[in-house]
Amino acid sequence: MIYCGMRRGEVLGIEWKDIDLSTGTCSIHRTSAYQNAETGTYTSTPKTRSSYRSLKLPNELVVMLTKYKMAQNCDKVSAGDQWHETDRLFTQWNGLPMHPGRPYNWLLKFCRKHDLPFHGLHSFRHAFATEIITSGKVDIKTVSAVLGHSQTSTTLNIYAHEVQAASAHAMDFIADLIHEKRKKA
Repeated sequence: MIYCGMRRGEVLGIEWKDIDLSTGTCSIHRTSAYQNAETGTYTSTPKTRSSYRSLKLPNELVVMLTKYKMAQNCDKVSAGDQWHETDRLFTQWNGLPMHPGRPYNWLLKFCRKHDLPFHGLHSFRHAFATEIITSGKVDIKTVSAVLGHSQTSTTLNIYAHEVQAASAHAMDFIADLIHEKRKKA
């Protein structure tokens, strides 16, 4: 989530066929969700039409995924005939899709154990968006597309403060640039 700004359900819905480790791309085609004990964990569609997207993964993440795939292959062997082939990246011990609440609970326990502040999983998506916006290196339309928002206005509304900070930074940059040009002239 911190590397790509994906939603929790999108991450949990990723299947190995959605990832091309040679090109470092990942396509979002489905989500994993949980309604109640009767329904259980189920596969659904992404939130909006714009949520269907393909993302370029950072090289560091591609390396981690390659190692993770090898570890999961070992899990398959250990589980033997109890393994259910779902092609999901994130599974239970037997290959079935992971319950969407499990990463949240794991993170909560991890933060408590290491005396770290806990802000929930969605904070990783927000951190991703905030860092990209405030860097001033990526336009808001691209940020919106990466996040899977159907309109840039959604991104602008959610991250209004960050956009204002990036705009202020841009204005300071222009002022400094003009000042430098005047000094040289």
